[in-house]
Amino acid sequence: MATGQIVAVYGAYGHTGRFVVAHLRERGFVPVLSGRDAGKLRELAASHPGLDARPAPVDDPAALDRALSGAAAVVNCAGPFATTAAPVIEAALRAGIPYVDVAAEIEANADTFARFADRARAAGAVIVPAMAFFGGLGDLVATAAMDDWTEADEVHIAYGLNGWHPTEGTRAAGAVSRERRGGRRVRFAAGRLEYRDDAPPTLEWTFPEPMGNRSVIGEFTMADVVTVPSHLPVPDVRTYMTVEAAGEVSAPGTPAPAAVDERGRSAQTFVVDVVVRSGGRERRAVARGRDIYAVTAPLVVEAVHRVLTGRVRREGVASAGSAFDAPGFLRSLEPHIAVESLAPRP
Repeated sequence: MATGQIVAVYGAYGHTGRFVVAHLRERGFVPVLSGRDAGKLRELAASHPGLDARPAPVDDPAALDRALSGAAAVVNCAGPFATTAAPVIEAALRAGIPYVDVAAEIEANADTFARFADRARAAGAVIVPAMAFFGGLGDLVATAAMDDWTEADEVHIAYGLNGWHPTEGTRAAGAVSRERRGGRRVRFAAGRLEYRDDAPPTLEWTFPEPMGNRSVIGEFTMADVVTVPSHLPVPDVRTYMTVEAAGEVSAPGTPAPAAVDERGRSAQTFVVDVVVRSGGRERRAVARGRDIYAVTAPLVVEAVHRVLTGRVRREGVASAGSAFDAPGFLRSLEPHIAVESLAPRP
């Protein structure tokens, strides 16, 4: 349990930000509420008496400095991260505090590694991008599945979602990513990102029971293609999404997530099925849980806790699997996420 350490949450009033604020408080941290919209911050602060609200436009360095003043770390939950990541990272570097974000945007995460790796390492700073369901969880499970392997030929991450009601932030971030890559899709093959104009393949994936055999969109590429190869020598990283969930997230009329319990979680469930192959051998691990937005909160808060207690493996820009002991990190997430290793598939 944290002992009252202050953690600034940028984008605190967003769907994921609210989960992060609540989980920080459960873990004994004191969140500082920040973001671009002063009105939404006041509304959120009214529901969390005693918490400080500090509005900060992303293009106002002085305001960002005030928002981070006195904080031990900052969590960025405000997308699109193409707009917010760099300014908040700059503010974190000026303040000399760790930065963690929940970015799922492939291009924004790649930018963070390219732009800040050398500076963060030289400053002894810790920057952990994509510490969320997409990017962070897949990287942790793939790293744990690798175990003592020092390299692999392929990593496959299949997302079995029983549905996907996207938030406004998910839609906005997706639109920015599509615009940045000119409407093309992207995949990671032969050790690099490839941008393609053809349609992604549809294939069958056999998930663990009870999900079983499902149609998935192959090369439904997520942030894992940045996080996994950032530290694991794997030339091919492929991600897949169940057809139903892919259809819902792309449909303009799909409603936003609806809370069905006292924690504000939706009824959405997920299975993340990771297969790692090397020289004809195969290893497999599976993560299960509920609500991809809500489950990001324990992921990011555990990351903050480990950084602030010195349980981080490296300085600079590092993905979850590189920054932390992946098996231990995953065990700490129970009961939010259950992870199991499975026998190799035939």
